Amino acid sequence: MSIEFIGIANTAPFSESGGAGGWSVVDPAYLKELAQAHEDSGFDRVLVAHSSASPDGFTVADQVLTHTKKLGVLLAHRPGFVSPTLAARKYATLDAFHPGRIALHVITGGDDADQARDGDLSDKPTRYRRTDEFLDVVRTTWTATEPFDYDGEFYQVRGGKSALLPSRPIPVYFGGASDDAVRAGAKHADVYAFWGEPLAGIADRIKQVRAAAAPHGRNPNFSVSLRPIPAATEAEAWKRAEDILELTKERSGELRKAFNLDHSAQEGSKRLLDVAAKGDVHDKRLWTAVAKVTGAAGNSTALVGSYEQVAESLLDYTALGVGTLLIRGFDPLADARDYGTLVSLVREQTERQEFVGNRVLVDA
Repeated sequence: MSIEFIGIANTAPFSESGGAGGWSVVDPAYLKELAQAHEDSGFDRVLVAHSSASPDGFTVADQVLTHTKKLGVLLAHRPGFVSPTLAARKYATLDAFHPGRIALHVITGGDDADQARDGDLSDKPTRYRRTDEFLDVVRTTWTATEPFDYDGEFYQVRGGKSALLPSRPIPVYFGGASDDAVRAGAKHADVYAFWGEPLAGIADRIKQVRAAAAPHGRNPNFSVSLRPIPAATEAEAWKRAEDILELTKERSGELRKAFNLDHSAQEGSKRLLDVAAKGDVHDKRLWTAVAKVTGAAGNSTALVGSYEQVAESLLDYTALGVGTLLIRGFDPLADARDYGTLVSLVREQTERQEFVGNRVLVDA
């Protein structure tokens, strides 16, 4: 199985443990350098994230794609603020200029307050019903060769038709941990994304999504998001982890204030906090202390160890059926460069396992 690696496309040098006051929200030179670092390290894509305070993702995505040669973009989008026919054309336009390099990451929104800042006062069940319709219309817009109508609770289209169709299917990634999320995501997702839970939790979630997807004739792939902290030795990695934790305690409030972050109502955050309450380390080296400090504000669980140990733990997730690893660091640019070692180790080990498996099949 080919492993896909996704990084992060921050527009300025900040994270939970860094980016003290004074940085600009958009630093074009930094974004260019960060994108090129991911490409040089062998990443397949970078995530352009979204919040009510974030810069426009379509512009950021175009910058990343323009300044790299092969690197793809996973562009996060919240249904409800842009009509689905227009959103479909916006993604198709990026695909036209950068064929095969754009993917849609659907984030329905688990923070009511963050939704309200952009004028959306609907509750979560309503938002997921709207997302379901949104994706119906988006996929139809991407594929329809004749005008189409659509009548739904949230969207009505008369004679919809785009002059621009994607050169190939644009992948749809989907995030969400609630039952409402699974119902909508299992119907539409090409890749269903999870935050970095212990292996047993990921195995259960894969089973849950597969069961929900089966009636729709779908068999999605899966992604896990983690924050690796590797070093030459395990001891050095844990020293770095403790330094990151102290910086996070000092500075995470700045980032939360700047972007109005509050994930306390999100089911995914609750799951991570439940895990963190049971201990700081799970499985071999899944570290939850940062999640505890930040209130599990997004992707906040780490893998700590030597490069070989962290690569081994990443492979434990792929052994469950995870095909995408979204890894981002606490020092985004330096870590993007450093993660090239992890990317190489995981891919080499995967190729070795496939070679051995093929040999066994041939010999049999």
